[in-house]
Amino acid sequence: MTRILIVDDEASIRLLYSQELTDEGYEVDAAGTIAEALALLKEKSYDVALLDIKLKNESGLDLLQQLVKERHDMSVILSTAFSCYRDDFSAWLADGYVVKSSDMQELKDEIKRLLERKAR
Repeated sequence: MTRILIVDDEASIRLLYSQELTDEGYEVDAAGTIAEALALLKEKSYDVALLDIKLKNESGLDLLQQLVKERHDMSVILSTAFSCYRDDFSAWLADGYVVKSSDMQELKDEIKRLLERKAR
């Protein structure tokens, strides 16, 4: 089964993404902070991480850099409310990028695209 880790400081977003992606057949865990995410990453392996860029007092880009160094087998999608981060070079390390929306189709399509690419 495909495992997805959601890292977002907004509880409502974690809940929405968790419900939608569980309904798609994925096993989903969620974290509100980088520390929570790192604790989950020690316990389990994930196929995809979905990172919010702007966490309360942290940056998802910091976690992204760590994951790129340590977790070569995991795809990372950045999720943010701001499209301006596409121009941030550190964001280019991610495998995918989606702007938050109530329409979950773009996110679901991006996850499928990355999983298909990994399966090749």
